[in-house]
Amino acid sequence: MTTPELENIAAQVRRDIVRMVHGAASGHPGGSLGCTDLLVALYFQQMKINNRKGKNGDLSFKMDGEHEDLFFLSNGHISPVFYSTLSRRGYFPVEELGTFRKINSRVQGHPTTHEHLPGIRIASGSLGQGMSVAIGAALAKKLNKDERTVYILMGDGEQQEGQVWEAAQFAPHHEVDNLVAFIDLNGQQIDGSTKNVMDNRDLKAKYKAFGWDVIEEKQGNDMESVVKVLRKAKRRTGKGKPVMVLLQTEMGAGVDFMMGSHKWHGVAPNDEQLATALGQLTSTLGDY
Repeated sequence: MTTPELENIAAQVRRDIVRMVHGAASGHPGGSLGCTDLLVALYFQQMKINNRKGKNGDLSFKMDGEHEDLFFLSNGHISPVFYSTLSRRGYFPVEELGTFRKINSRVQGHPTTHEHLPGIRIASGSLGQGMSVAIGAALAKKLNKDERTVYILMGDGEQQEGQVWEAAQFAPHHEVDNLVAFIDLNGQQIDGSTKNVMDNRDLKAKYKAFGWDVIEEKQGNDMESVVKVLRKAKRRTGKGKPVMVLLQTEMGAGVDFMMGSHKWHGVAPNDEQLATALGQLTSTLGDY
C-alpha cells in the first residue's frame, strides 16, 4: 500500500476509536490514538498473515499462527485500536465495533480469548506479561523451523513492571532473534507523566545492556517513518539478538484536545468532544 492509503486507513481507525469509547462511555482513547499508525502499518503493510477467507467472508484465523507473522498487544487497555485494526483488516465485521464494552460482546474492554474473537491470541491488559508470551511464541517458531516473525507492543509505563525485565534478560540469552518488540514512548500513564510516576530513565542503554539490538524512532505518528522503521527492524532479525524499537508517539495523536495529556488515558469524550474529534479526522472508508 502507498503511504496515503495507509494514512487513510489510520484516519478511519482513529474515527473508530473515538466512536467506540464514546459509545461505551468508557475506554482508553489516548494510547489507542497514539499507536494507530504502528498497528495499521503492521497489519496492512509489514506482517505476513493468512489472507484466505472463510465461508462468512472474514479472514480465516487459526490460533497457532503457523507460517504467519504474529502480533501480541501487551498493554491491552488500548484495545480500541487493536479491534478497529483487526476489523478493518477483515478478521471480523466492522459493525461489531459498535458493541464495544457491551454485555456479551466479543470486543470487551481488554482483549480476551474465551469470546473467540478472530485475531486475538492472548488475554492481555495485566501489564508486564506480554513480552513473556511473545518470547514463548517466537521460541516455538524457531523449534518448528517456522521463519516468520513475532511482534510485541508494550507501553512505556509498563516498563515499571518487574516481569518485563526478566523477559528482557531471557530473550538475548536464548538468542530469540525472530522477535521485534516495540515500546510506545508517549511519556504518559494513568497517574501522570512516566517521569513523575517512576522515571524509566535511559531505556536504550538498559535494553542494550541486556543484549538487545535497539532502534530509536522519534516520528511514531508519521506513517512513512513508521513503515521505514518496521522494514529496518525486520532486516535486523535473524542475527542473534532480539530487536527493540523505541517508538516515540503522542498520546491522543490526531485529536488536538487529547494530545500530550495523561488525562485522556482512560476518559471517554462527550457528545460535543466526539463531534470535534470526528471533524478533525477524515477518511474515505466509512463508519460502522
